[in-house]
Amino acid sequence: MSRASEAVEAIRELVLIEDRSDRVANHVDQLAEGCQDLDRRLVRLEAKFELIDKVATSRRSIRGKI
Repeated sequence: MSRASEAVEAIRELVLIEDRSDRVANHVDQLAEGCQDLDRRLVRLEAKFELIDKVATSRRSIRGKI
């Protein structure tokens, strides 16, 4: 294999590596967005459960007074 063809092959491999790293970076960004969405949903669920717990606790205390 000549030096020129080796250089062309090395450049081709570099381009392929760059393409793969761009795709991986894109996937990481998508995963990060998904994690943020799941985090927001979890916070809303936690708030709902806290509200349900407070309502249940207040009903128990009202029933105990009657």
